[in-house]
Amino acid sequence: MKLAWITAVAACWLLAAIPAHSQGHSQPAASQPAASTPSSEQAAASTAATEAAQGEQSPATKSEEGEGASPLWAWINFALLAGILGYLMVKKGGPYFASRTQAIRRGILEADEIRRNAEARAAEVDRMLAGLDAGIQGLRTSARKEQAAEAERISRQSSADMARIQEHATHEIDSASKAARMELKRYAAKLAVDLAEQKIRQKMSPDVQAALVENFARNLELPAAPPHPNK
Repeated sequence: MKLAWITAVAACWLLAAIPAHSQGHSQPAASQPAASTPSSEQAAASTAATEAAQGEQSPATKSEEGEGASPLWAWINFALLAGILGYLMVKKGGPYFASRTQAIRRGILEADEIRRNAEARAAEVDRMLAGLDAGIQGLRTSARKEQAAEAERISRQSSADMARIQEHATHEIDSASKAARMELKRYAAKLAVDLAEQKIRQKMSPDVQAALVENFARNLELPAAPPHPNK
């Protein structure tokens, strides 16, 4: 900021010195036509006046000499300002531009580092995405295998359950059939006994009953037969 202010002041000083230099050159040029057009009568008078005033110097002549010297001072001022400006630019501008160059270089290096980091992260993300796709494909394959294995297990379990249910049902049916047959046999036996009893009662008369009782009593009176020896 200080260097910018000094440069601006020096530039204003140079701009102020240039118009003075231009005016110093334009004034002698304007006075030449007036001096180059004297009349013949004035020429003789001026000749005599010149001879009388050779050793004297008028104030107008001094002012003209001062005006003639003003361009020299303008150039001197210009040279001084240019030198000061160049010195300030070399002394202050060199470190400033060097620091700016270093800052720009650091910014470029940081930008390159950021770019490399971004590229590395992008590559890492790409690798992760590729691994993620492979992992997803592996999970899908594993899920299909597990699903097929589970379906097969369920099928085997269902087949075993159906076989067990069928076996149990068959056993129940056999048990029920056996129970029904036994019940039917008992019923048939009871029915046969009842029918035989009914037939016997129909055939049994008092004489037959007396003969049976007498025969039974006679059998009781007979001695028991000796046992047969073992051979």
